[in-house]
Amino acid sequence: MSFWYNVDSGQVETDANRSRGEQVLGPYATEADAQAALDKARANTEKWDSDDRAWNEKGAHDSD
Repeated sequence: MSFWYNVDSGQVETDANRSRGEQVLGPYATEADAQAALDKARANTEKWDSDDRAWNEKGAHDSD
C-alpha cells in the first residue's frame, strides 16, 4: 500500500481514498513518511536553492 499527503486537507491518504490531482504528494512507503512530506519538500527546496547559489557564485568566479 502507498501513502499520499494531501496539501489541501493536510491529511494522509491511501491508494483507496487518494484524491486525484495536483494536491497530493507521494507515493510514500509509510504513513509517517507521507506525514513528513512538506518538511521533506521544504528541506529539499532549501538544499537545491543553496546548491544553485553556490553553482552560480562558482561560475561567476570562473570567468575572472
